[in-house]
Amino acid sequence: MATVHRWTGLEARALRSALRLSVRAFAERLGVGVRTVSKWEKLLTNTEPRPDTQAILDTALARADPAAHLRFEATLSESGRPARLGRVATGGPPAWEYETWTDDLDRVAIALSHQNFTIAESLLNCWLSRYPTRDLDEKGLYLVARSTTLLGDLRRDQGAVFGPLSAQRSYADARAVYAQLDIPRRVAQLDLSLAVVTEMSGLLEQAARRYESLTVDDRLSARDRARSRLWVGTALSKNGNHDYAARVMLTATQEFEELTEPEDWSVAHQKLALAHRGVGDLKQALHYIDVARNMSINDSPMQRVRLDTAYGHILLSDRSTRDDGLLVLAQAAKLAARTGLSHQVRSIESIRMTTDRATGPGRR
Repeated sequence: MATVHRWTGLEARALRSALRLSVRAFAERLGVGVRTVSKWEKLLTNTEPRPDTQAILDTALARADPAAHLRFEATLSESGRPARLGRVATGGPPAWEYETWTDDLDRVAIALSHQNFTIAESLLNCWLSRYPTRDLDEKGLYLVARSTTLLGDLRRDQGAVFGPLSAQRSYADARAVYAQLDIPRRVAQLDLSLAVVTEMSGLLEQAARRYESLTVDDRLSARDRARSRLWVGTALSKNGNHDYAARVMLTATQEFEELTEPEDWSVAHQKLALAHRGVGDLKQALHYIDVARNMSINDSPMQRVRLDTAYGHILLSDRSTRDDGLLVLAQAAKLAARTGLSHQVRSIESIRMTTDRATGPGRR
């Protein structure tokens, strides 16, 4: 990746050209005046931007995509100024890049909360491909681990559970870096994430055992231990042990209430609703899903799909509300497909197929 040791008007013009921006658009991106950019391009090597503007140009170049970097280098090479370019092959990023990286990871977290996968993946891949890990200090490695964890979250939400480009691979890679840095809390959080993908892959007994061990793991916060307990119940319920699962989930629900975690408390009611549906207690199932739907403070597409999927599943369990259930599931499937939640799409299709087999064409 190209870097500039000292910016002049020539390099600034080359960057604008590489980014394919007008003078006005380039000035707006940098936060400088149009006349300033025009002066750079008129004077070229006879002018140098101020030190603070040099840093802004560094950031603009660092955030450029690979194609823009190639255009930038080609333009400078044609101008006879390639000697001003260096390559980051040894030595980690400068301090200001760490700040930019951290800011971008905050943007990724927000994008993932709204299932904006394209934006999140673009930012993550930009940073993860930028520096060889051997050239990074501990802060850089921490950012690599955090980036890789978020990439795992992205792939998990997209339903890529196992394989070379999967949530499981990303989580395992991030865990290894946190272990190298000796950050046990982060290692334990990755153990929890790995248990989640084990559950998503259908290995329910194995997932339940992993969750169970994490409910008493002091490396985790009280909230994460309560989540582990809730997910023990989730795995048990998916495996058909609904009655015991409901008791475990109820304990987790009480823990979330004591911890004042309203969103986790709402999610626990959603899980409780499905456990009661499993034992055939539709009255309690409807009660718990109503609480979850009314009390949820997370309006992300993922949570709306999960709530509607659970609600539709419960409605399908009663012949008198079956048509309503199919309608709710159809709406959930549409939203899941539109936002790239392929795992949720598969779950909804599985529920539909199970219902069709249970009712049969002659019993509808």
